[in-house]
Amino acid sequence: MPTLVLKLTPLQNPERYSLLARALTDLTVQLLGKRRDVTAVVIDDLPAARWHIGGAPAEQPTALLEISITQGTNTQDEKAAFIQAAFAELQRQLAGDGTLATASYVVVRELPGADWGYGGHTQQARQQARVVTADVSLQPG
Repeated sequence: MPTLVLKLTPLQNPERYSLLARALTDLTVQLLGKRRDVTAVVIDDLPAARWHIGGAPAEQPTALLEISITQGTNTQDEKAAFIQAAFAELQRQLAGDGTLATASYVVVRELPGADWGYGGHTQQARQQARVVTADVSLQPG
């Protein structure tokens, strides 16, 4: 938690994937306050012939980044800052001196805590466990 899925074209070299994953993880930690140790980045590259914009094959570098976070854990301003910074990073790494296709997207998906988790536990269960632990620690000993 969170998970980032990046789809891109054209194909990149393996070193680029590591740089992208590191940069996107850093932005997730810095701008959304997420934990680095449970941030997962999956990168899918597609041949340009399989990516279409306006019904025609993509002619420019193109990206779709989707990040899933727990609903209500970030403000609108934090999400907007992430979208802007992530797009700029994708532009820098994938387009170099050029530009990404206009139809390149960064999407923030907010999921209810009961609908997802990691390590076999939902985010909601983790939150409830934190509340119980806090309540117990506040009781006189």
